[in-house]
Amino acid sequence: MVSTDWKSDLRQRGYRLTPQRQLVLEAVDTLEHATPDDILVEVRKTASGVNISTVYRTLELLEELSLVSHAHLGHGAPTYHLADRHHHIHLVCRDCDNVIETDVAVAADFTAKLREDFGFETDMKHFAIFGRCRDCLAKGSMGAKGTQDLKELKGSTTES
Repeated sequence: MVSTDWKSDLRQRGYRLTPQRQLVLEAVDTLEHATPDDILVEVRKTASGVNISTVYRTLELLEELSLVSHAHLGHGAPTYHLADRHHHIHLVCRDCDNVIETDVAVAADFTAKLREDFGFETDMKHFAIFGRCRDCLAKGSMGAKGTQDLKELKGSTTES
């Protein structure tokens, strides 16, 4: 459910909490790390007339108002989450696409080194690190996607 904080945040800035904005906020809250297409599917469960351009415009406004934030977790569309959650780093598994959130404090030494050596101040709220999660590592050296790709490759060579 939409919190009264969202309503008051919008009102203080001269905006109303329209049904579309409420549905998009609720979808972002429910889905956590969601692409605009994921958000549209969730919104359409309640309001079938909402289109993708409405979702994009709403996300753009909500991000300008610091109610949502986005991160790029791969080559696809950005994913959105509520901005009122703590700043975090995204750990993205290349095998199963699982996204793990960890506090930015984990990277404190790294960011301090960047600041010290390069005078570079980082924006960790948009930071994603790609690798392999604990579960995929436990499954073996290839992980879920690698095993599936290998099976498909073997299947195509035996059919030839």
